[in-house]
Amino acid sequence: MSITPDLVDVLPAHKFNEANLLAWLQQAIPGFGNRLQVQQFQGGQSNPTFLLDTESGRYVLRKKPPGKTLPSAHMVEREYKVIRALADNTSVPVPKARVLCEDSEVIGTPFYVMDFMDGRIVSHSALRALDKAERRPAHHSAIDTLAALHSVDVNAVGLGDFGRPEGYVARQVARWTKQYLASKTDDLPEMDKLIEWLPENLPSTDECAIAHGDYRFGNLMLAPDSPQVIAILDWELSTLGHPLADLAYYCLPYHLPSDLEGMRGLLGEDLEALGIPTEQETIKRYCDQSGRDSIDDWHVYLAFSLFRLAAILQGVYKRALDGNAANANALDVGKRASLLAQVGWRIASEGVQP
Repeated sequence: MSITPDLVDVLPAHKFNEANLLAWLQQAIPGFGNRLQVQQFQGGQSNPTFLLDTESGRYVLRKKPPGKTLPSAHMVEREYKVIRALADNTSVPVPKARVLCEDSEVIGTPFYVMDFMDGRIVSHSALRALDKAERRPAHHSAIDTLAALHSVDVNAVGLGDFGRPEGYVARQVARWTKQYLASKTDDLPEMDKLIEWLPENLPSTDECAIAHGDYRFGNLMLAPDSPQVIAILDWELSTLGHPLADLAYYCLPYHLPSDLEGMRGLLGEDLEALGIPTEQETIKRYCDQSGRDSIDDWHVYLAFSLFRLAAILQGVYKRALDGNAANANALDVGKRASLLAQVGWRIASEGVQP
């Protein structure tokens, strides 16, 4: 069984000079060859991603989107740096990073190239596309991989300067408040409430790890023939941050409705019948793997994750209105921001313990 990402012809808004790219890659990668066929992966919301089919093999290219982007967004240079550091120094599963091009003259924006990996990507955490017997082991592998990422010594792998080691949640709240206000199109009262509540209710403890920022099944590749995570993808939002923010984000489906298209929620599903762990089991496994006794302020991490995701989707929506989003269904995606804000505010105001 193969669950492979959708490939389409390069979208009109994302076309670039392929001859320029070929010439640059021939210089940058020894033995690259003379043939280059480019297709675009459909499904990502942010940095356009392309499959390069060449004489020397298949590669993946990620670039910034065209047009005006929000400050500090779409930092492909940072993606390259973290993937390179992890591939060269740890056993955390990532594709091999090949080259980074920071010269916008080549194809219009900076980009990087990494090896293509063959595997399965299932975007919904219910994992219906997998056999039932594989679902729980896949969830376990995802959590074990997350704990392994968070155990990496950032200084030892050369990422000590990848972000500030303290105050992650406070900085992220400030950053995404700014980004949200810069891309705001309609009034979302719950976002206003979260913008006020979060700075007053920050987590009581601070920790530092490599935080992926978008850790979910849609960004994990499983082996072709086993429920093992073989690659963490899409590092655009990664930084040094609080590991529990990643865990809360991974657990968001437990708090989102399963009957709303595109939300990838598990609320309303029979988890036992599906053969996937509950939120409590997931948290316990992460605690066991990372040497924790328990987690405080769980509702804060969840509310923060929902707020940040709502802000991100609002940005996708605004880019769609402006005509340069990476995904054809971005308009629909953006409309989900208000639901995320509502759930986030409910969790913030009611409190939810693991």
